Amino acid sequence: MGREQQIINERKRKIEELRANEINPYPHKFDKKNEIAGCLKSKIGTKVKTAGRLMAKRGLGKIIFANLEDDSGKIQIVLKEGETPNKTINIFKKYIDSGDIIGIEGKIFKTKTKHLSILIEDIEILTKAILPLPEKWQGLKDKEERYRKRYLDLIMNKDVKDIFKKRSEIIKTIREFLDKKGYLEVDTPMLQPIYGGGSARPFETSLHALKMKIYLSISTELYLKRLITGGFEKVYAMNRVFRNEGIDATHNPEFTILETMLAYNDYTANMDLFEEMVEYVAKKVLGKTKINYQGKEIELKRPWKRMTMAESIKKYGNFDVEKISDSELKEKLKKLKIHLPIFKRGIAIEEIFANIVESKLIQPTIIYDYPYDTCGLAKQKDGNPTWAERFEPYINGWEMGNNYSELNDPVVLRKYWEEQEKNSKIDKEAQKMDEDFINALKVGMPPTTGLGLGVDRLIMLLTNQPSIRDIILFPFMKPEKKTKK
Repeated sequence: MGREQQIINERKRKIEELRANEINPYPHKFDKKNEIAGCLKSKIGTKVKTAGRLMAKRGLGKIIFANLEDDSGKIQIVLKEGETPNKTINIFKKYIDSGDIIGIEGKIFKTKTKHLSILIEDIEILTKAILPLPEKWQGLKDKEERYRKRYLDLIMNKDVKDIFKKRSEIIKTIREFLDKKGYLEVDTPMLQPIYGGGSARPFETSLHALKMKIYLSISTELYLKRLITGGFEKVYAMNRVFRNEGIDATHNPEFTILETMLAYNDYTANMDLFEEMVEYVAKKVLGKTKINYQGKEIELKRPWKRMTMAESIKKYGNFDVEKISDSELKEKLKKLKIHLPIFKRGIAIEEIFANIVESKLIQPTIIYDYPYDTCGLAKQKDGNPTWAERFEPYINGWEMGNNYSELNDPVVLRKYWEEQEKNSKIDKEAQKMDEDFINALKVGMPPTTGLGLGVDRLIMLLTNQPSIRDIILFPFMKPEKKTKK
């Protein structure tokens, strides 16, 4: 029998003994009057009643020290013969282990070493832990284990909890910014009869009640535009979306997206809005706009650099995509080892951009005017229909979102979706025809611009975390391989 199993068996024995002595190891409630952070600010001699998880025990003689933690902080607790009742000391010695959740009453005092502590007068077991906590420096180093057992990660690593508190603050601040700008937050469905609003492979499921195939949302966009058609002029949604794609440092199958719609404006309005929003969030949450991300100094303050896609390829690739022929473009693809299932000039240009430009865009940069082939939901540029009024902001070489002047011509959109459906057998990310949305455009949607932000990537930057799994509480994980005993 291993050491861990011995500990488990011993703790189970204690639970049985507690019950035999009519002590409930899992009581229903505890009247916690003080948070530990409040205890740490209390005057010497103040009586307190608090609760938390016991993290460490030291000494079992006439004086016992231990650490108690709750969501607000950590404090030392002390049991002292002659000052703590014998019954309380006996319960602590006999039944309480590291990892248990306990409630205590006592007085604030300072030890001989001037350490602020609580001298315990009474103690109550609130949750008897069966499994021992991992050792801080040895038991929870494995990243995979930390992601799978986030509850242990949060218990053992205070910094992790701080990251997720900051995540919450960032999301709250984004909402605050948009609310101040007069945007209305709305809900959009996550279960949809037709997925749309982007090019992505969806998750499919079925609705048994109606015997129909449905999809998990890949975007909120088409529903927000329906609301603009209905008369709203400034709306946004902060939603989980689901894309059946790869998993890596910046991708998770479900993630948080912010999408906005603004009537009577084009994509230039959202260039300004995007810059202003990121700067506002950084200042409010961090108190500064210059951040250090994994050793790189990045300045988020406006104004950001702006380039068309063609200009960026000219700068970093030393050729003009507007002047080379299709055959020359195919040669460029071959050199870069890029394979396209169907050759389209615009898609080829965007792939070349992704290969030779994206990684260079460390400081905030707005890349605008994308090939029209790549964004059928966007409006074509006046006077130059091969390009579309679309922009993507880049920071640290990452695409941070997708934004454009929204196409509101139902005839043009129908043609685009018909072509997409023809290619759906080859292209698993092809978009589908949405007759109801076409109908909404026939009713009439005003000139509109939409903004999209990958919220998780912004959180990664502002918390200096290397992987999206570090800022999602429960990232999707591959099932663990079970080994035979």
